[in-house]
Amino acid sequence: MGKKALISGAGVGGATLAYWLARNGFDVTVVERAAGERSSGNPVDVKGPAIEVVEKMGIMPRLREVASPVDRMTFVDGAGRRVAGIPLRMFQDGAGEREVEVPRADLASILLEAGRDQVEFLWGDTITGLVQDAAGVDVTFAEARPARFDVVIGADGLHSTVRRLTFGPEHAFVRHTGMYVATLPIDAPFGDDTEVVIYNMPGRAVAVHPSKGHAIAAFMFRRGAVADYDHRDLDSHKRLVLDAFADGSWRLPELLDLVRAADDLYFDSISRVRLPRWSSGRIGLTGDAAAAVSLFGDGSTLAIAGAYRLAEELGRSPADIQAALRRYETGHRPMVDAKRQSFRFARAMLLPATRSGIALRNTTARLVPALAGLGRSRAA
Repeated sequence: MGKKALISGAGVGGATLAYWLARNGFDVTVVERAAGERSSGNPVDVKGPAIEVVEKMGIMPRLREVASPVDRMTFVDGAGRRVAGIPLRMFQDGAGEREVEVPRADLASILLEAGRDQVEFLWGDTITGLVQDAAGVDVTFAEARPARFDVVIGADGLHSTVRRLTFGPEHAFVRHTGMYVATLPIDAPFGDDTEVVIYNMPGRAVAVHPSKGHAIAAFMFRRGAVADYDHRDLDSHKRLVLDAFADGSWRLPELLDLVRAADDLYFDSISRVRLPRWSSGRIGLTGDAAAAVSLFGDGSTLAIAGAYRLAEELGRSPADIQAALRRYETGHRPMVDAKRQSFRFARAMLLPATRSGIALRNTTARLVPALAGLGRSRAA
């Protein structure tokens, strides 16, 4: 019998880790608070180091089937007139046509399907207690019977239960950036399938991202931390979005009607996670639970690459879990830290705080493609 691994979270990182740990000889259990897979979530990129991982899993053809055909980002004014645009190749990691953008829910579903036959899933459950000793971790659950595992990994996102139980309360490690985001699916075509359309007001933005016959709307806005914020309170989330965008134009009235009717609205603060270390004994963290960093969809690429590295390290030395967790962090943390540097640029590009900031962003957006083309011609 192989070593027993428990993963908290069935999202992108957790699903990738489950697949590769099972391939490396572990008996894997995934516990997920949700009763099933979500249908909401913003489009995300699979690029850079994540490409090789999904190709090894044999799922790239499936990802291409659901991939977005979007190739540009277009900024519009309140009347819907195009004021600037940027080709999305500007944000590629160098792999060109091998890179794909897919809805987060589709990515997670395809990753889960790849390992479903090798992994036990506990849906609609959560970890309530972790007690470890030199030989293993005793775990209690809200629903399932207690069990013992050789290693426990928190891949449970920004509001990680594993992180809270192991390292302490969320406020000690999670820093609100002054922004919130909400996303929901639109079950109908919405404009040109090849462009993301973004309408800005000072400190606010609504983006519609098409995806093969349907679309995803994203609402982003600047705001200080909400007192007594509950990341599971759907009614409160709707009120926050409706209040933030009540005075907008463009197509906001119809989009806000969809918010009012939504029963699967993703909503959360955009926050950054900083921990001095990602593991304690036989318990470790990966993905956003360890380090939430990005506005441009890089979080999923980092989650896939990090999960693969973690599984490889645990597979190399299953008898020394602690050493494997330390090697994983040493190898993966520099990649995460490098992505942190793009945060301010992403915020200025997507969510200018003032009218003058919007005008400057639009001017920059009009100039950047021309300057990039000039640079390529000189290099040639």
